[in-house]
Amino acid sequence: MKRLFTGLLVLLVSTLTNAQNLTDWDTILKEARGQTVYFNAWGGSQEINDYLRWADQQLQNRYGVQLKHVKVTDIAETTQRLLAEKTAGKNQDGSVDLVWINGENFQSMKKNHLLYGPIVDRLPNWKLVDKTLPVFEDFTEPTEGFEAPWGVGQLVFIHDTQTLSNPPRSFSDLLSLANAFPGKITYPQPPEFHGSSFLKAALLELTPEPGELYKPIDIQSEKNRFNRVTAPLWHYLDQLNPVAWQQGKQFPSGSSQMIQLLDDRQLLLAITFNPNAAKAAIENGKLPQTASTYAFEQGALSNIHFLAIPWNAKARAGALVTINFLISPQAQARKADTHIWGDPSILNKDVLAKAGQKSSKLFKSIPEPHPSWLLAIETEWQRRYGH
Repeated sequence: MKRLFTGLLVLLVSTLTNAQNLTDWDTILKEARGQTVYFNAWGGSQEINDYLRWADQQLQNRYGVQLKHVKVTDIAETTQRLLAEKTAGKNQDGSVDLVWINGENFQSMKKNHLLYGPIVDRLPNWKLVDKTLPVFEDFTEPTEGFEAPWGVGQLVFIHDTQTLSNPPRSFSDLLSLANAFPGKITYPQPPEFHGSSFLKAALLELTPEPGELYKPIDIQSEKNRFNRVTAPLWHYLDQLNPVAWQQGKQFPSGSSQMIQLLDDRQLLLAITFNPNAAKAAIENGKLPQTASTYAFEQGALSNIHFLAIPWNAKARAGALVTINFLISPQAQARKADTHIWGDPSILNKDVLAKAGQKSSKLFKSIPEPHPSWLLAIETEWQRRYGH
């Protein structure tokens, strides 16, 4: 009898908990209606910008939520704005409701208590996320539920098989190709994230101490360690930049410009953080049918990109509804469609299949270094090569 009573009590508590969660989400939906969500996100891709316009229409039609895409070049700008609001004591009605972040920006926002949350357990669609992906860590930093995964990024290369049938398979090979064809190889200018990612991937291959990059570094007190670990990178770039596009005196603004330069045959390789980028560019008429994406032999620098809500967001409910929609099967399937964007989904394969979309093929993964290395590397690059 006691066992039966205990079982009924557990069932009652479970039912009440589920009802409360449902009520909470219903309350969020009601509160969100009529809100405008100011979403700070990279604005350097027409495909992404078009996708977010579609998302805005869907959110308005379904939930009465308006999504305003605030286009930024680097989310570090948003981090600085939020820090300024924190310093000024602006703890409500902030200028940012939603951010697209990962890596050093997440670490900085988390460290400075700039994020609202934890949020993921409040999202009905969180249960559909593929938990075998590294969604609980962001560049070695535990997410602790303060950001929701949105997509998968991998640093890969695009080449035209008609003009470059045997592309380089390592950074050493890349330097040989650059020497053989001066002006045909380059990378985006750091701190643009494709350029900074290129530096990290190169350093992971070139340094004899790659394990050091997964441990935090304090550049003020560990300058000798930084110099020792990164020396092979600067030696490499000293050789690459003079034979690069524009003799290393100018660098592309990002992946989109590199794809255009590849299409114009000014470059032999373009860099992207999307393993589906070549297919998407072909379908959008930006590259010839002979374009192909591949990764170096060491693998592709890989990460999850996330969505998060600032602590002082004005449209907090609207931001939660937006995130839940953006990780829904319909929104994820559309995002993964190479005709639209081609960004790999973070949902379970079965969920994606039911939404009419196959899972993306991913390359062998290399985890991101600890975010404390990035600013130090970018600063040193700027000191040596910035113009």
